[in-house]
Amino acid sequence: MSLARDSKIYINNTILEAKAVVSEIYMFGLVVGSYIAGSVSFAVIVSKVMSLPSPYSYGSENPGATNVLRTGNKLAAFFTLLGDMAKGFLAVKFLPLCIFPSTLLPTNEPMATGLALMGVLLGHVFPIFHRFKGGKGVATAAGGLLALNVLVGCAAVSIWLAISIVFRYSSLAAICAALASPFIVFWFTQQLALTYPVSVVSAILLFRHKGNIANLLKGTESKIGKKGI
Repeated sequence: MSLARDSKIYINNTILEAKAVVSEIYMFGLVVGSYIAGSVSFAVIVSKVMSLPSPYSYGSENPGATNVLRTGNKLAAFFTLLGDMAKGFLAVKFLPLCIFPSTLLPTNEPMATGLALMGVLLGHVFPIFHRFKGGKGVATAAGGLLALNVLVGCAAVSIWLAISIVFRYSSLAAICAALASPFIVFWFTQQLALTYPVSVVSAILLFRHKGNIANLLKGTESKIGKKGI
């Protein structure tokens, strides 16, 4: 009886260890997949399709909707914004479901969606397809937050809209939304497994805006819609 019981315990432990290894492999695959998705730059794609100069050649040299708007082409800026938001939303909403087996996802869903959000943002900020020179990540993060939780995403976007409309600074709006996002996530979800990765995302957004923060303090930051070359 003792031998049978010990064998059963050994087998159960082996199965648990195997599941843990498989889960880690899938987690890694999820981060890689979301990173590659995030590396697709819609600013570059839209600019080429609409015969506009490369977003790396003017203004802030940042491949994002705000910089594309400096060309004066509002439609191009809108499509860039839509594309960047869409890739964030789709990566967080569907990649965990596509990559994770159904037997693993239920117990790992918060962690999986959080990792997908981090991966797609890192891809946008440091895209492998564009020599790791990417955008600020605001639109992509907003799309990811909407997929993470609709209320969270709407609250973050509302903060961005309110600040940008009142002060006309896209960077200030992004900074305020980034600072508020971890608190918003915890308020609506009460899940630290989601709050931690969103905190990392917020830190990345703030890091990417360090130059904007300096310009805001000096009073030299460009306002929304201002053309620049």
